[in-house]
Amino acid sequence: MASLSRLSDSELLLSIKSGDKAAYGEIYERYWRKLYNETYKRLKDTKRVEELVQDIFIDLWVSRERKVIAHLENYLLIAVRYAVYTDFRRTKSLPNFEEPLEHIALSDLQADSLLNIKDIKGCIAIWLSMQPEKRAEIFRLRYLEDFSTREISLVLGISQKTVQNQLITAFQSLRIFLKKLMALLALI
Repeated sequence: MASLSRLSDSELLLSIKSGDKAAYGEIYERYWRKLYNETYKRLKDTKRVEELVQDIFIDLWVSRERKVIAHLENYLLIAVRYAVYTDFRRTKSLPNFEEPLEHIALSDLQADSLLNIKDIKGCIAIWLSMQPEKRAEIFRLRYLEDFSTREISLVLGISQKTVQNQLITAFQSLRIFLKKLMALLALI
């Protein structure tokens, strides 16, 4: 086992392609804790975290012969984020909107405004449900999961420019939606 610890990730990946279980075990030992911590930051549920991390390693082994992985650590971290995202999507329990959306609520609204941050988040969730599926998925990955546009393009198999264009369109649509909502509430 000592000799495996000296191998690079690329060398270990080559070894597992040919069915080397010891090399697979070394990859597991190198990365399981990091993947566990990354997943736990997002889910805060030990059982779900363990299941998702296990699924990622199982998938790595099962599809070892056909996967082409250039950077193992990056691949595993993106796999974790995507697994968390699909878990949220499957269970229909979305995480709270985090920091990236806070500026929308605070930019034009003050403490005495008609809507509070919780209401704005609810409105954003409604708006999100009205978006085309791909645009909503890109928006969720970027602003709920904090994926970069490059990571989103890799996960969804689309160009980074398409991701950027969808995010621009989403923000324009969201601003119009919130302005209309504010105008409507002002009339009430």
